[in-house]
Amino acid sequence: MAERGRAPGRTQGIAGTWPPRSAAQAGGFAPSGFGAWSRLLDRLREWVSAEAGAGRLLPWVPIAFGTGIAFYFAADHEPVLPVAAVTAAGLCAVAYLLRRQSIFPIAVMVAAMAAGFATATWKTARIAHGVLARPAYSVSLSGFVETRDIRERTDRFVLRVTRMDGPRLKTELKTELERVRLSVRKGTAPAVGSFVELKARLQPPLAPLRPGSYDFGRDMFFQGIGASGFVMGAIKTVEPPVKGGLSLRYAAFMQDLRDAIDARIRTTLDGDKRAIATALLTGRRDAITTPVNDAMFISGLGHVLSISG
Repeated sequence: MAERGRAPGRTQGIAGTWPPRSAAQAGGFAPSGFGAWSRLLDRLREWVSAEAGAGRLLPWVPIAFGTGIAFYFAADHEPVLPVAAVTAAGLCAVAYLLRRQSIFPIAVMVAAMAAGFATATWKTARIAHGVLARPAYSVSLSGFVETRDIRERTDRFVLRVTRMDGPRLKTELKTELERVRLSVRKGTAPAVGSFVELKARLQPPLAPLRPGSYDFGRDMFFQGIGASGFVMGAIKTVEPPVKGGLSLRYAAFMQDLRDAIDARIRTTLDGDKRAIATALLTGRRDAITTPVNDAMFISGLGHVLSISG
């Protein structure tokens, strides 16, 4: 570059910078002249301010809560429930104290994530129970009948176990089973709320029959059922050594109500009309004939019977 003020023919080269020094800002994170970064940051600030406005922060709380649950499933090992609960309670208290500060939205989101993490930990601890790993034969059981299901060929009931004894059970089970689901001959299921003694053959919860199919074991686990099986011999109804509790009395009352509704329907309707009405109101599907049952599922209405009662 020729220097100004010198005669033609006599030039002197000088060193310069490109771009000019005034165009470069010291300490910047983006290349000089790249103004999109500042515009993007300003837009993000506007969005955050708008979402944190009055009435618009609440919909983000369940999202943060679900994020905490996702963090629970991503944990390497089972969290300690007291630590998770105390941490969640402390963060909720901190968020309440910061309700008039500018960082209140961030505190609420962090508290919601901690609450979701603690809730998932508590749920896992609450439903944890023993599950049978290997088949067990000639097992002596005693307990309360919680539910009864009358089916086409057999009856089923869920037994809340109070005593369990059998060969090699103590070596195969780390914790005792809380509930088992048993099948009996049709018409021989004991009444809900009764205390019974019996012998049964127990099997572990059934695994999916093929990849992606219905998982019976998962469904039974979340119902608190650790095994299924068949009753061997007679069922003996005896006086309970302890009271069954309020939940058992409620289950017995609901079962008596279903039986009364079923008896009323049987006196006013007959045939498949009676069977479908009973299935929809009480959940009993044992009276539905095979052609009607097949027609319901072929037409796509079988799920109505599955969720009825």
